[in-house]
Amino acid sequence: MRSARTRAEGVGGLVADAPARARASRGPHASAPVPDAPGLAARVEDGVAAVRLLLVDDAAARRARARELAAEHAALWRAVGEQIGGGRLMRPRLTLAAYLGLGGADLAAVAPVAAAQEVLHTAMLVHDDVLDHDDTRRGRPNVTGTVRRRLAARGVAGPAADDPVLAAGLLGGDIAIAAAFDLVASAPVPPATALRVVRSLARAVDTTVAGELLDVTGALHGPTSVDALRVAELKTSVYSCCTPLAAGAVLAGADDRVLGVLDRFGTAFGVAFQLLDDELGVFGDPGATGKSVLSDLREGKRTELLRLAYLRADDAQRAVLDALVGRPDLTEADAARVRGVIEASGALAEARLVRADAVRTARTTAAEGLPEPLAGYLVDLVDATAGVAG
Repeated sequence: MRSARTRAEGVGGLVADAPARARASRGPHASAPVPDAPGLAARVEDGVAAVRLLLVDDAAARRARARELAAEHAALWRAVGEQIGGGRLMRPRLTLAAYLGLGGADLAAVAPVAAAQEVLHTAMLVHDDVLDHDDTRRGRPNVTGTVRRRLAARGVAGPAADDPVLAAGLLGGDIAIAAAFDLVASAPVPPATALRVVRSLARAVDTTVAGELLDVTGALHGPTSVDALRVAELKTSVYSCCTPLAAGAVLAGADDRVLGVLDRFGTAFGVAFQLLDDELGVFGDPGATGKSVLSDLREGKRTELLRLAYLRADDAQRAVLDALVGRPDLTEADAARVRGVIEASGALAEARLVRADAVRTARTTAAEGLPEPLAGYLVDLVDATAGVAG
């Protein structure tokens, strides 16, 4: 089901030149030398460039190996490879920022680990699209859509194509997960360090599955019965924020205290990110986000925004929600009526307050618990991505 892996990255974005403002009295500093604020931002961008190149080369190498196994395997890797690394690389940025901001200096060591975060992200997207029965992403064919088109060109369409398309989505996500672990294992770091990152990645996959299950089964429960914030923690925060940050910190030799601070920061950041994504899924500009503002309402997605709308709506407003939310044929006019209820009931304003609280928690956690310039970099990242004013 759609999550903050989608819309929010296109609005506010991971602004490449987001300033890492210096702030005084931010807590203990790492013992290893770290760059100043502009220096950290510049080094992160150098790292992102290295990761982009690595992702391209790695996907090409995997396609070449796949050709030795089976033509179908190579075709699947081509479809998966086309989905990798096309966005702003938020997760690799977090790994790079934590590593460089905590004294790490070897881009060759951190690049494969940062790249693994993006490949894992791709795996989650591929599986997400299977769960959503979606053949497109950002207006282009995704893995299943690519395979469906390829089959149609061979005269295989309709129900006859459904099983091969489903298999491509499931297996495409699987090979991306395997590639993410392989990338970590290939990093030129001590084996014990690589093992810690591998175990963290494995836990992230398991935790994300828990969140995904809560999300998928949410439709079986009433809109006010689902803990959407808990789903956001499990499904978004862990693999999108906490794990990438922890990976960079472990490579830099950070202690448990710093890892704890990064985990608390990542949890709050991920929740804020998801809350913004949920808002954009109803009130966003499709031209800016690349996503429909009808799909979440048609699905009846159990978001915090919808939960608050049901809690705050009066009888007449609740009747509108009951009649329209979850209808597959919901029109733009219907959606406008639902938006009207969400705004008039005060649910939108309250959801923004919840997001503001998560943003405030993330900012305070970084500012009080992390050294500069990492603290400032992360605070500015939160402001640029999850702190977009409503």
